[in-house]
Amino acid sequence: MSNLGNFVWSIADQLRGVYKPHQYGSVILPFTILRRLDCIMEPSRAEVRVLAGMYDGGILDARVKQNTGLGFYNTSEYDFAKLLSDPDGLQANLIEYISKFSESVDVFERFKFTQEIDTLAEKGRLSLVVAKFAEVDLHPDAIPNAEMGDLFEYLIYKFAEASNEEAGEHYTPRDAIRLMVDLLFAEETDALLEPGAIRTIYDPTAGTGGMLSVAEERLLERNPSARLRLYGQEINDQSYAICKSDMIAKGQDASNIQLGDTLADDLFWDKKFDFCMSNPPYGVDWKSSEAIVKAERAKAGPNGRFAPGLPPVSDGQMLFLTHLASKMRPEHEGGGRAGIVLNGSPLFNGAAGSGPSEIRRWLLENDLVEAIVALPTNMFFNTGIATYIWILDNTKRADRRGLVQLIDATSFWMKMRKNLGAKGREIDAASRERIVKIYDDFDEQTKENAEYSKVLQNTNFGYWTITVERPLLDEEGQPIMDTKKQTKPDTKKRDTENIPFTYAENTRGEVGAAETIKTYFETEVLPHVPDAWIDEKKTKVGYEIPFTRHFYKYVPPRPLAEIDADLNAQIAKIMKLLAEVEA
Repeated sequence: MSNLGNFVWSIADQLRGVYKPHQYGSVILPFTILRRLDCIMEPSRAEVRVLAGMYDGGILDARVKQNTGLGFYNTSEYDFAKLLSDPDGLQANLIEYISKFSESVDVFERFKFTQEIDTLAEKGRLSLVVAKFAEVDLHPDAIPNAEMGDLFEYLIYKFAEASNEEAGEHYTPRDAIRLMVDLLFAEETDALLEPGAIRTIYDPTAGTGGMLSVAEERLLERNPSARLRLYGQEINDQSYAICKSDMIAKGQDASNIQLGDTLADDLFWDKKFDFCMSNPPYGVDWKSSEAIVKAERAKAGPNGRFAPGLPPVSDGQMLFLTHLASKMRPEHEGGGRAGIVLNGSPLFNGAAGSGPSEIRRWLLENDLVEAIVALPTNMFFNTGIATYIWILDNTKRADRRGLVQLIDATSFWMKMRKNLGAKGREIDAASRERIVKIYDDFDEQTKENAEYSKVLQNTNFGYWTITVERPLLDEEGQPIMDTKKQTKPDTKKRDTENIPFTYAENTRGEVGAAETIKTYFETEVLPHVPDAWIDEKKTKVGYEIPFTRHFYKYVPPRPLAEIDADLNAQIAKIMKLLAEVEA
């Protein structure tokens, strides 16, 4: 792919002077799509032209699909070779060519491609660019779908790098996707191998379609007769255009790829899916969708996709977490699984009673979180921060019910020969297999597995936040009473305590909670402040997932003698250098 990528990227040399580097993508990407579709249509072009002379509209769509297997077509008399044979008419003929695609191919307008053709013609570059692309064979027999996806992502990365933009906003590294797909499919191994198995998968932040494509590839590797129907929604016009054209080329139903803001408008509101995947943006605000999201939450009630809670407006990734949970096929229809890549903040941000804590509470109390996998750092193109794959399942197998598996996969990686932005590490095949095996062996806590895997009850992540009050005292040190003859609290001495659900044995039900809180208060608080009491009206339930705490390894400090020896050695070097200077 690198040679092909470099060749296509080199075509951008023809744009220098006319376009700035950050504008190259608006020409190179649609031309790459056009050439891909042109190559796919080449073997059946003559037959389609005959059919176009006989039928039109929906009948033509059906006939082309029946005769050629393609879900799209072009009724123009032109192709790349014929376009180049008429240099004087190239501009008009190329515009006519892209206008003759079937209705499902609406991708070129997203690039404002006609305007780019006019600009290239005006600047005398159009024939050069078309001729260069005519040299590239992008038929699937020459460039398989997986390699084509890599090419698109390589080009996006290069264009973003040239313009100092965030390439990572557009796509997720293939190695991370392959791991998530294998974890998603892990619980359906036998079912997915059945002849003619059909499954649906959905990505609400589809980008260029990388997740959907890898999911299809991985399934077909296991079962060539299986079918995975791909669904996606994407807000960025160019990413949507690439994703949709890729799905069209694969023979997928193009109407299953939609353009729009998933948070503000779920265009698949009436559908549930076998599998869901997403890598939403981290730390990106949702102000533009805030009013609509809040209105939808109020109207939809307890069964709405945002019912569990709302995160701070400054970061919308947990909205996608609850959205995915709502899109899983319900239990009575066979259930669904979801995988989502998030940064560390959804594990612990927000105090008890806050939106993020309530979202975690809802997920854990409904037993939807199956596993969380910590990925290596420096895995993504635009950030080196810690990231995690959450796996959700609403029909856990019996031995996983009530449990969450935490997997520390931060050490399973291979160094890349050349960094791509912030990405200097990748999860190679051996590392991926090791991680999936640790997942599969979750109940076999061998010494080796225990280092990387912790299996905890859902209740391990819950706690009560209690408000501890102390009396307001008068000048003589006596408690001040209010009009109801109750002791007034001193707000300056007010404090809170977090009490884990697991602090005492019995934590189930109201009685258990009250007994646990009472035991904690009498043991941990009253011995230090005997006049304190709990304001029970302010007690809140919270949930957090302190991932790193469960894998913390104590490293003893170096012996003082060793530290002193190092210091003395450094002092000796400094004194020697000073002596040389003075001499």
